[in-house]
Amino acid sequence: MSRTLYWQKSSFSGSGDGNACVEVAALPTAIHLRESDIPTTTLTITPTPLTHLLQAIQTGTLSPLRPRHRA
Repeated sequence: MSRTLYWQKSSFSGSGDGNACVEVAALPTAIHLRESDIPTTTLTITPTPLTHLLQAIQTGTLSPLRPRHRA
């Protein structure tokens, strides 16, 4: 069963059609993100990793990804 997503965008984006922004739709177990210019492409993430990402951005502790080596 598919759920209807209710997309929201930041009030900082303005209301015109030319205002590109990131939109979010939240469900209890997942958060969906998309770029308003490309609404058919979405990123789905669970709340915990998104919280960690946002905290790292806010605190300035986000570091570049390092390649993982397989044993």
